[in-house]
Amino acid sequence: MTGTEGSTNGNHERPTPNQEKAVMTHRLTIPVVIAALALGGAAACGGNPEPEGPTQAELDQARQDSLDAAAAARRAAEQARLDSIAAAEEAARRAAEREAASARAVLEEMIHFAYDRSEIRADARETLTAKVAVMRANPQVQLRIAGHADERGSIEYNRALGQRRAEAAKDFLVNFGIDASRITTVSFGEDRPLVNESNEEAWAKNRRDEFVIVAGGDQLRNPGGP
Repeated sequence: MTGTEGSTNGNHERPTPNQEKAVMTHRLTIPVVIAALALGGAAACGGNPEPEGPTQAELDQARQDSLDAAAAARRAAEQARLDSIAAAEEAARRAAEREAASARAVLEEMIHFAYDRSEIRADARETLTAKVAVMRANPQVQLRIAGHADERGSIEYNRALGQRRAEAAKDFLVNFGIDASRITTVSFGEDRPLVNESNEEAWAKNRRDEFVIVAGGDQLRNPGGP
């Protein structure tokens, strides 16, 4: 019996070394895989969080910034419009000043006479014709014509000569359609020389008519102006 039992126990086979090694490897691998899966899941959950949207404060600020920008644009556009209007008005004002200065220069330009004569010379005719055009364009203008003589001759004679010279210029303007009521005349004879010298050049300059705007000199226009 004893031998039989021993014979029977001897029939159970023991695992080989390779089989034992495989079992141990399998037992070690399972926890490692489980741990790796756990770590992978944690990484998947925590590595890529969903992005957060803007806060209400940020939305409000963005809206306010947009409103401020629109208001600034409107203010800039309005300022540009006002600047454009101001620039146009300034340009018009300067143009009017230049035009008035030009018309005034024509009206105030002197004419000169030959010695002891009161006839209108050819060059004086051109000057007076230009005055006619300006006076037609400015019907409000009134002129005073002052006749002058050089120092040669008596005071009385030169005063009368100066008056004839002033009247000759007035007649020229009236003959071209300017109302006589718009023109007055005066003579200063030799009393107000333009040049205080006694030579031919000075005398030639002193034999003259001067034209003074006595009314309507504001906002003068050139002929053909608006």
